Amino acid sequence: MSDFVIRQYHAEDQQDVIDLWARCGLVAPQNNPKRDIERKLKVNPEWFLVGQFEDKVIATCMAGYEGHRGWINYLAVAPEYRREGFATQIMREAERILRDAGCPKINLQIRTSNAAVIEFYKAIGYNTDDVVSMGKRLEHDRLDKGE
Repeated sequence: MSDFVIRQYHAEDQQDVIDLWARCGLVAPQNNPKRDIERKLKVNPEWFLVGQFEDKVIATCMAGYEGHRGWINYLAVAPEYRREGFATQIMREAERILRDAGCPKINLQIRTSNAAVIEFYKAIGYNTDDVVSMGKRLEHDRLDKGE
């Protein structure tokens, strides 16, 4: 794992990142990954982390903080590199960034059907909060056929 480097996202990573997210099941019809990347690059772009191993993008993590709670989005590790500690490493870096920003607590959302990811987060110290997650779309991102 000494060849694993966590760094800030670069524009030339876009297609590798989108391909990784697709392989990890993170691309959904209501979430256009190009638009999600563009949005993140407007707010704390340095908190968009990419994990690189042997010159390949194998992991990502977006961290955010609005002054009350931190958020984690798009944590992904290429399927063939799972269970090797890469997700834990990139999460620890995201946690460090948020802690350094004064963030007191991190929230994240996981699809209830994704039992393996729920177990991963539990293993690194996350707990289920007794809350209802709600959302409202302000923009409707349909995934275009050409994207």
